Amino acid sequence: MDIFVVDAFTSQQFKGNSAAVVPVKDWPADLLMQSIAAENNLSETAFIKEVDANKYQIRWFSPLTEIDFCGHATLASAFVLFNEFGVEAQIEFITKAVGSLTVMLNADNEIEMTFPNQNPQSVSSIPTQLLAGLSKTPVDVLKNRQAYFAIFDNEQDILDLTYSSEQLKQLAPLDVVVTARANDYDFISRYFWPANGGDEDPVTGSIHSGLAPYWAEKLNKSDLIAYQASKRGGVLKCSVSDESIVVSGKGVLYLKGKINV
Repeated sequence: MDIFVVDAFTSQQFKGNSAAVVPVKDWPADLLMQSIAAENNLSETAFIKEVDANKYQIRWFSPLTEIDFCGHATLASAFVLFNEFGVEAQIEFITKAVGSLTVMLNADNEIEMTFPNQNPQSVSSIPTQLLAGLSKTPVDVLKNRQAYFAIFDNEQDILDLTYSSEQLKQLAPLDVVVTARANDYDFISRYFWPANGGDEDPVTGSIHSGLAPYWAEKLNKSDLIAYQASKRGGVLKCSVSDESIVVSGKGVLYLKGKINV
């Protein structure tokens, strides 16, 4: 099988979030796909299967489990299709959990992905594991189908924060994102997912389908620029409407080769 590795949400190699992309003609067994993802040991490996012109089924696997929604591996998959397979115009990715995702290449050579609006809602009680798992206490906590959203007062809180994977792992199946307003961007975030993939994810496109509408309401603007403050770091452009979120960014090819199984 062919394999590609793309650094997503960045224009520099070794930044952003790396994802493997494996195009297939027929779906391998689930165990084999999970084994390949574990062997790759990247935050996500995407498997894509063409079903019609510019239409692909997509599945995402972390080293631990199949994931139902991943933004950076979707960007990486589109990057491979646009740059390595000569696909033009708009791509439709068909998913199990979040419906169809529309992806296009814009005039700035950025990959634009249309995601469902997954605006988080306030929680009536904050889990003790969340409070115990973060070194600072958030000023508010919300959640959507993917994660708990811990809101903080300022950017420095996010940069200084430490976390306990053992505590946050108990919140499964939900992950945790921490976020605040930023100085050089509209907002900043970090994402922890010990139950589903690893300790801290470098750049998480999917969670911005919840972060962007939250901050759009708080900042009273629909177009935002976000920064995910992991060690690798990544920049995401977000445009918010009632039904959908457009998340866009660039990608850089790191590797292409063959898997022998």
